[in-house]
Formats: sequence, C-alpha cells, structure tokens
Amino acid sequence: MSYYISPRFLNKLAVHITKNYLDLPQVKLPLILGIHGRKGEGKTFQCELVFQRMGVEVVYISGGELESPDAGDPARLVRMRYREAAELVRVRGRMAVLMINDLDAGAGRFDRMTQYTVNTQLVNNTLMNIADNPTNVQLPGSYDEKALPRIPIIATGNDFATLYAPLIRDGRMQKFYWEPSYEDRLGIVGGMYAEDGLPASDVAQLVNRFKDQAIDFFGAVRSQIYDEQITQFIEAVGIENVAAKVVNAVAPPTFARPNFQLDRLIAVGDRLVKEQAHVRTMGLVSEYNQALTPSGYARPARRSALLTVPAPNGLSPYVKDKAEQGSTDSRSSPWKRAKAARLSRADSQVMSDRSLTDSSFGIDYAQQSKKANTQNANADKSLGAIQQLHNILERGHRVGIEHVDSRRFRVNSWQSYTVLDPTEKSEAMHSLNACLAEFSDHYIRLIGIDPSSKQRMTETIIHRP
Repeated sequence: MSYYISPRFLNKLAVHITKNYLDLPQVKLPLILGIHGRKGEGKTFQCELVFQRMGVEVVYISGGELESPDAGDPARLVRMRYREAAELVRVRGRMAVLMINDLDAGAGRFDRMTQYTVNTQLVNNTLMNIADNPTNVQLPGSYDEKALPRIPIIATGNDFATLYAPLIRDGRMQKFYWEPSYEDRLGIVGGMYAEDGLPASDVAQLVNRFKDQAIDFFGAVRSQIYDEQITQFIEAVGIENVAAKVVNAVAPPTFARPNFQLDRLIAVGDRLVKEQAHVRTMGLVSEYNQALTPSGYARPARRSALLTVPAPNGLSPYVKDKAEQGSTDSRSSPWKRAKAARLSRADSQVMSDRSLTDSSFGIDYAQQSKKANTQNANADKSLGAIQQLHNILERGHRVGIEHVDSRRFRVNSWQSYTVLDPTEKSEAMHSLNACLAEFSDHYIRLIGIDPSSKQRMTETIIHRP
C-alpha cells in the first residue's frame, strides 16, 4: 500500500536527522526533535514512513517505560537505548535514531494531582544531560572513554507544555507542531483508500464531511466496513468454532474486499461521531460515583422543563434549565446543591410557621424580590452569552465551546465540547444550550477561531459556577 508522506513533515524530520550527523563547525544543534499536536493526527505513523524511506534504524522507547517501582531504572533504560542506537551506527554503518513515543504521558505533569516521582526527575535530567553531551553517555557504574556517535532523538506527544521547561528549551529540543493541512489530509486519507478503488472526488467529500475529525478517524471508518463480513463469518462457522478457525488454523479465513461506497463510509462515520458524542456528554461518573455525589442527592434530568429567553438578531432563543432559575446554588457543586436543597426545605418550614404571626405585623422577608432578582440575573447572563456567540459568528470565525470543573479550572485544563463553522448558526446555538444545561456546575467559555490562520482570536468565559 502506498501511503502519503507530508512534504512538510518529511522535510522537518529529514533535516533534523541529517543535520545531527553532519560536522557543522561552531553550530549548536538541538539533539531532540519534539513533534507535538492533536491526538490521532498520525505523528508516529508519519515518522515511521520517513524512517522507512530514509533507511534509518530505529530504537524505540514508550512513554509507559519511563516509570518503574525501582528508582533509577527508567533513566538507565534511556541511556541503554541511546547506546544501543549508537552501536547500530557502528556495526551496520547506517543512520539510527532514538524514538520516544508519548513523552509527555510518561514524563509530563498535567495538573497538581499528577504524582511527580524521583523517576520523573531522573528521566528529565537524563534527557537534558544527553542533549548537552550526546557523545559521552555513560551507564551507571561503568565508564567508557570511547566517544559515541551523535544519535538524534525524536519525541512525540500531545502537549509539551506539561514537560519540565529546561528540557524543552530551544538549545536542547526543536519543536514541531504537526497539524495536517487540507492537502495533507486529502493525501493521507487517499493513501488509506488507495487500494479500495475510492475515487479522489469521494475522498474529498469524505474529508469535507468529517473535517473536524482526526486522521485516525478515517482509518477507523475503513476498519468498520469489514465488520459485516466478519459477522457473516462468525454466523457461518458458529460462535463456538471461531477460536479453532482463527487461532493456529491451517487455512486462515480470507475475506473479499468490501465495496467502499461513499454513502456507506459516511453512514459508518456518522455512527462513530454519535459514539464520540455519547462519551463526551454522558458524564455518568457523577451519577455512579458516591464520592462525587452526596447521599440522597437526586441528579436532575438531562432534558427537564426549559425556560426560553428571547435572542437578538434572529438567532435561536437561548434555552435554560428550570433548575437554574431559583438560585445560583444550583450551578455550584453537588455538595452545595444538596446543602442548598436542605436549607431551602428548612427555611420553607420556618416561614410557614411564622407566616401567621408575622403577617399581622407586616414583616416582609423579601423572598419574592430575591427570586425575581435571580431570574433577571440569569436572563442577563443568557443574553450576554448569546450576544457573544453572535459576535463570533458575525466575524466569520469558527466557534468553539469549552468547559472545565472547578478543580481543573485552577490549572487551566479546559475540555473541548464542540467546534462549529460560522455557517452553522442554529447548530451553534443548540450546542451552547446543551452545554449550559449539561455542565451547569462547570466553567464554560466561548472561543473565536480564525478559519484561515486557525488561531484563537477571542476567549470569553460566559458561565461561572
């Protein structure tokens, strides 16, 4: 199968590898190339294609190997793999690289709750030491005077901001943000379906239909097309005989190439998108985890009665859950909501007991006034959110919706809810309503994204718990 290699990716990787094998006088070269970007965009696979094309020997380290119950083992492993790559250069006379997959997952610190161990410190220190002295990498307890060849290190990850800052400084690590362009996406997806007879026009329609999905999404769509044949195979041999037919079988089963029609691919893709939405919006942990939900607290229905607030400029009206009308406590944490409910019941009982006595003296506890003020404040917030959304869409920017709970808000670790084009006004309003109703106890913000430069132009928090 002929896979597509992005020219930009090929150039960046080839230049870094070649440059580290050249003797450039008085030039400080970063030993590490850090390739970071969104999940599922094919960073590791593109690296493997470049290595294969250049004929480079690769020694791998997984981010999961950077921790151990024995202090010092991961740091020793990094040094051993580096020396192994150097030995390949000596013995085979070919270029070699050290490839560290998901470096941020193994050595990064995502928030204050992430445990920062001795091994994490030693791994960061070891990588910094190798980057500063690439020809003198020793194993603990021994010393070899023979200089090693310089071995370039390729590290992949999603967010290098979680790594130790001195490790990723420019003198040690060259950063490369991988975000495939539209042409790259067409080429990569076209390479996936090159042997399936899918025309280039259908590839373009498929990419345009799921333009917000990562590259691996299209590979998952292709894989699921085979599910129908596998189901027929299981039914034909009987589910009890599947193991005998596929494990150590003399004649393994073969399958004809499915008919990769565009409408079938789109149907499978839509099904995968719905599954993604279910994972993102269900949030069942707060319902099942008793540590997060106080005893006796009844979780409100996801689609309860709604209050409609008029929207300006012809946009769809903003819909707000009635559970949020009565008090601002309903938008806080479950503990506060449960406590507020108990206090509300107690206050109601006290007020009913005192109503006969106090009414004769004309005592006013201003309950009706407080309720009206709360409803007015909620309406103002609703109109402000709608106006902000309208301003982003009017500029022709894509709109993104993000949310975060109170704990992750302190470390600025936002979660994406959805990203929509400026033409999808009704869908944007619907998504905003759904996010506000679903994550009423989260911080919620709107993002304005320039579609040409793909940079964030505005970030506005529209809801605070």
